[in-house]
Amino acid sequence: MLKVIKNEHDYESALERIYNLMQMDLAEDSEESDELEVLALLVEHYEEKHYPIAAPSPIEAITFRLEQMGKEKSELAKILGTRARQSEILSGKRKLSLEMIRKLHSILHIPAESLIAAY
Repeated sequence: MLKVIKNEHDYESALERIYNLMQMDLAEDSEESDELEVLALLVEHYEEKHYPIAAPSPIEAITFRLEQMGKEKSELAKILGTRARQSEILSGKRKLSLEMIRKLHSILHIPAESLIAAY
């Protein structure tokens, strides 16, 4: 029976049921596949409320994106102009300028809202 997840016990039960459903070879549009989809939405809602994930700082976003793309931090110097500027940005000694944010967004495809966050 599906119900709203109100506490950790409900949450754990929902996760267990999701796991069990995922082990089955579910037919599309079956009752079980619908149950899995609804449970996933309920778990997602509960996790957003009880286990929020903070947005990364601009520096964390840049570092993560470079790693994700398989690029070295030295690539950042090419984008920002100099190694000194790269070092200042990554150490937090210098804030990103609007021009830098635009370049990082354009070249690394980092969302601008991640780059303009306070840090």
